[in-house]
Amino acid sequence: MEPMWRAHPLQPSYDAVIVGAGVHGLATAYYLARLGVRNVAVLERSWLGYGNSGRNTAIIRSNYRTAEGIPFYNESVGLYEALSEEVGWNVLFSQQGHLTLGHTDAAVNGLRVRAEANRVLGVRSEIIGPNEIQELVPDLDVSDRPRYPILAALYHPPGGIIRHDAVVWGYARAASRLGAEVHPHTELLGIQRSNGRITGVETSRGAIRTPKVVNATSGWSTNISRMAGVELPIVSHPLQACVSEALKPFLNKVIVSSNLHVYVNQSARGEVVMGAEIDPYQTYNMASTLPTLEMIASHTVELFPKLRHARVLRQWSGICDMTPDYSPIISGVPELEGYYLDVGWGTYGFKAGPAAGKNLAELIATGRTPEVIRPFAYTRFAEGRLVGEKAAAAVSS
Repeated sequence: MEPMWRAHPLQPSYDAVIVGAGVHGLATAYYLARLGVRNVAVLERSWLGYGNSGRNTAIIRSNYRTAEGIPFYNESVGLYEALSEEVGWNVLFSQQGHLTLGHTDAAVNGLRVRAEANRVLGVRSEIIGPNEIQELVPDLDVSDRPRYPILAALYHPPGGIIRHDAVVWGYARAASRLGAEVHPHTELLGIQRSNGRITGVETSRGAIRTPKVVNATSGWSTNISRMAGVELPIVSHPLQACVSEALKPFLNKVIVSSNLHVYVNQSARGEVVMGAEIDPYQTYNMASTLPTLEMIASHTVELFPKLRHARVLRQWSGICDMTPDYSPIISGVPELEGYYLDVGWGTYGFKAGPAAGKNLAELIATGRTPEVIRPFAYTRFAEGRLVGEKAAAAVSS
């Protein structure tokens, strides 16, 4: 049987080195290879998808709020829709629909703004009331009994869930078949530079000469960037999630509460996937905590009382890279030629992988910045051009 991706000895030089073999790093390698840049190495200190690509709830959507964010995430949804056929690997994208619940007048007003912004920019989203919500999700408690009754929801039909490991494997397989090299268990130890440009990297398996380095390391992006002498306006917070034991199918929509800071969906295996807001402290510790589990459980049961007796199967944590404006950094760095950033994703990273990889690959291959990522430049913080996307996140308080 042909392996998913081929093992290679580490070469002394590459046209580009990508740090991080999650969806962003592997997508960048794949789209670079499609553009003819195939002498590329993707370095991963552990196994493929070890970081946030293997530690998320794999929700896909494009119902954001800003004029900059909506087209970008909508492009990513479109790429996900065609990804199985493109890479020849079933990524199990289930576009079952996505509901963001509003429990207060202020929350509903925020959802209305998002609905109008989505409509103007061609993304399907609409405000629906409790009766329509009940028809779509019969087991959701839309009565006036809960502490925070559901007043309305932003319904986004293109949203859904995807198999995160299948996406990682699919991109790795396709990139490898086009000539890119994937190197798991290869840790980056240093970034070499001279006269304002990248010259190479040091790894746990030896030195590599390269004129281009891509930082796609999510929560660890600041540590990697310091190796290049570049400071990032990013802080890292844990984000925890859990799944229940397998249950009979009852939920075929993604449910997010903008007030309770919890989100719920059911996997194809019957597990109920639940997540919370980011932890209120900065750390790289990926241990799970009981207080967060209690919060997730109590808010989930408030939405779905029938789950009060369900047992939790496992709990995990990822590390989110949060920027001041809750928008990513996808660009080069003016003061260091050949250094590229695909970081600052916060809680949005997995859903953005295809569009980030495709557009960053175009920038690297051609030297021209695609319009859709121009607002997310590294320089925007110094220039005062922030892209405030916090209102579109239910887990980024």
